[in-house]
Amino acid sequence: MTGPSLPQLLRPSALRPGDLVVIASLSGPLHAVYEPDLEQAVVVLERMGFRVRRAPLLEAGRHHWWSAGTPTEIAGEFNALLRDPEVRAIVAHDGGQTALGYLDLIDVDAITADPKPILGYSDISLLHLVLYARTGLVGFHADMATPGIGGAWQRAPAARQAELERLYVRLLTGTEAIGALPVTPAWECWRAGRAEGPLIGGVLNRIMRTQATRYALPLDWFDGAVLFWEEMGGYASWVWSDLQVLRHCGILDRIAGMVVGAPHAIDGLGAPDASPTLPEIVLDVLGERDIPVLGNVEFGHAGPNLPMPVGIRVALDAQQRTLSLLEPAVRPHPGLTR
Repeated sequence: MTGPSLPQLLRPSALRPGDLVVIASLSGPLHAVYEPDLEQAVVVLERMGFRVRRAPLLEAGRHHWWSAGTPTEIAGEFNALLRDPEVRAIVAHDGGQTALGYLDLIDVDAITADPKPILGYSDISLLHLVLYARTGLVGFHADMATPGIGGAWQRAPAARQAELERLYVRLLTGTEAIGALPVTPAWECWRAGRAEGPLIGGVLNRIMRTQATRYALPLDWFDGAVLFWEEMGGYASWVWSDLQVLRHCGILDRIAGMVVGAPHAIDGLGAPDASPTLPEIVLDVLGERDIPVLGNVEFGHAGPNLPMPVGIRVALDAQQRTLSLLEPAVRPHPGLTR
């Protein structure tokens, strides 16, 4: 379903070899123990063909409470990167608990004037949803620098690392649809069926929080959408409750399909005391809504992330365990000299 109420997608320009990618603290601070992981992320991004720079707030030991800085400081640095024509992409160093504090301080005019890929998940998924709502910007729900590219990628088999590098290069530089994302045996069909529609989602609790702000996505933007979500921490009952919120606000009545990421550190899932599994929770909340559900897909906190570009049209076939990106996430570079 592609009704007139859907947003006009704002795709960033494709990156080119040698373009500057900046790693920034868009939420949480850098702890000194993770400095080697950050350094490894720089190595990988440079191997992918980009120049890499660290933003000033990304300094080990610097923090304000649980954040890399105050919301005003983080917004100031973020806006400076958005306005800098040399910066062609921004990769979040990590997630955290800060994005809600500066949603109203973001220079959205800078985004519409020069849209750039912003990569990250966790708290950054809230940024993706809000910027999609405000500007139509395609958000790159993808691995962050420190826990992802420099961390989880390095613990994956060498073949998987190489596959991820190729995939991310295609995502950021290619102007043709990627097609089917690389499937693994972990993917599970929780309810069979097929769907096509815009990909919308993020961390489950961040979807819920986004919808509680003045920057909430209009409900009709979920018409025919493929909702993707993942969660980490907390309890199985919290997941059930948060999904119930999406049911009550009408989102689950509008979507055409669902993709669920691998759960991470959620207490009470499938415990010996007859606690439900994650598929049981999802199907219980969906009830009679006969939509395809693909589960245990590799995105989110559980490990190396497959990219999930917010707003891009996808095709889901749960029974065949496939998820395909039907559109490019970036637009052809205008070819102007910077």
